[in-house]
Amino acid sequence: MNKDEIKGFKIDKFNQHGLEEGSKQGTCPLCSEDRKGAHKKLKCASYNWEIGIGTCHNCNTTFQMHTYQRKGASEKTYVRPGLDTIMEISSTKVEDWFKIRGISKNTLKELNVSEGMEWMPQTGRSENTIRFNYWMGDQLINIKYRDGAKNFKLFKGAEKIFYNINSIVGYDSVIIVEGEMDVLAFHEAGIKNVISVPNGATLTSNNLEYLDNCIDYLDDKKIILAVDTDEAGQALKQEFIRRLGAEICFTIDFKDCKDANEYLIKYGSEELKKVLDSSRAVPLENVTTLNDIEGELIDFVENGFKPGYQVGLENFDNIFSTYTKQFIAVTGIPSSGKSDFVDQMVVGYNNNYQWKTAFASPENQPTYLHAHKLMRKVWGEMPTKEDIGSARWNYVKEHVNDNFYFIDMDKYTLDSVLRKGAELVKRKGIKCLVIDPFNKVRDTGGNESGDVNVYTLEYLSKIEIFAKKYDVLVIVVAHPTKMYKDKDGKMEEPTMYNIKGGGEWYDASYHGLLVHRNYEDQTVKVKVLKIKFQNLGENGAECHFKWDPRSGGFVPYEIQDVSGEKMPWEK
Repeated sequence: MNKDEIKGFKIDKFNQHGLEEGSKQGTCPLCSEDRKGAHKKLKCASYNWEIGIGTCHNCNTTFQMHTYQRKGASEKTYVRPGLDTIMEISSTKVEDWFKIRGISKNTLKELNVSEGMEWMPQTGRSENTIRFNYWMGDQLINIKYRDGAKNFKLFKGAEKIFYNINSIVGYDSVIIVEGEMDVLAFHEAGIKNVISVPNGATLTSNNLEYLDNCIDYLDDKKIILAVDTDEAGQALKQEFIRRLGAEICFTIDFKDCKDANEYLIKYGSEELKKVLDSSRAVPLENVTTLNDIEGELIDFVENGFKPGYQVGLENFDNIFSTYTKQFIAVTGIPSSGKSDFVDQMVVGYNNNYQWKTAFASPENQPTYLHAHKLMRKVWGEMPTKEDIGSARWNYVKEHVNDNFYFIDMDKYTLDSVLRKGAELVKRKGIKCLVIDPFNKVRDTGGNESGDVNVYTLEYLSKIEIFAKKYDVLVIVVAHPTKMYKDKDGKMEEPTMYNIKGGGEWYDASYHGLLVHRNYEDQTVKVKVLKIKFQNLGENGAECHFKWDPRSGGFVPYEIQDVSGEKMPWEK
């Protein structure tokens, strides 16, 4: 019996209920006190000291035998709500409201739900609110407030974590739901290892900062996704599957109900408990049935091809876009601006879709200079020493820190970079991986023949497998092997066939781009060398830019005036 740690979690208070230490059976800390006569002393509960979980066979619930310290400290500084902000529920009206939704007073007490007055921005005045208190270990991390009109807000400046995260320590599985009421519903049914996202789901983008902050709690667990059945909930489900891995994820069916709380109200706690018995594994990789893709099929029949993702440069967007699960080969002669334009692309994807990017860029060293390039593009101009510590500096610095990651290795290999990329998908939610350049990130496995075409095909096949598995866009920067001058002495534009193993580059790549600098005109041309699907762009099309030395940005010839627009740090 380990009194210090269980499954990687340090114990804060061992045997918090004062149970008979070492015994496998005993009374239940949840129901025995309320039983009458001799029943108070009946050994109705089983104790598992190895995992720290108790199970009562009378009230049919589980309980944690210990409390635990927080796992994984955040690198950021957040505001914390004070413990004096918590007040117990004293209003009969609030209790009755929960009772109508199938939630008992006992569940509210066990999950520390409280009430109190709070200023709500939606109404512009102080309202009596329900308070869902977010604990991690023994620390109050956040509070979500809900008023009578169903307005919500989180504690300003507080860290985002899963609601009820402490409950899953010691369990081999966890149920993830979309709202605190669904946590209460499962708890009412005796299922304790349930956590909720703090900010619901949206169709446009799901900011999973809370997953980044709690990822260590989910290690080695079976994940049961019990999110809402609406379109936004299903989009959130797919992002969880992408981040956590299809092989450990399961889904459940709420029949004709939207969520767990609605199911509890309609069918009762016993039926809600049975829902978990019918959980289904996410479809296996490399095996697809029509039912798996029916939604995509219907969408295609109704709407045709989906538009591709764009970077926000109008002239470039007119000739090129892309999907995820694909890769782009970018080539050009040395000092043509390939890496710089790729940086512009990922900053654009981040602006438009909140995509996070990881770079494996052996040539883009030292890393602080690469970070400085990204700061300039996000900033829109060159920061000076006077800007250091300003609101704008801090905003841009935090944005780059939270959205761009640099893979630094003593020796870069393709397998090690893809492993790190997979880890960053899980832990940070990256949506884009940049390999720059491909010849400095070698594939050291297989291809004993030494055939460059075989090597290139295997290299690009590994990238394609990674992109499809993790729903990621990969951008590979590749130098041409030789450069040629035309009859006037000007450097000729390379094609994909000028890259080592060129035939395979053209055949295997989804898309190919050329970045070519005209030193006389001081312009940069971007040309589409290959586009896999006609709806995504135009083969052979090109666009031109001026390079702005202040921001390091690529500016189309027609510059749009955005000088009057309010910047995020000024709002």
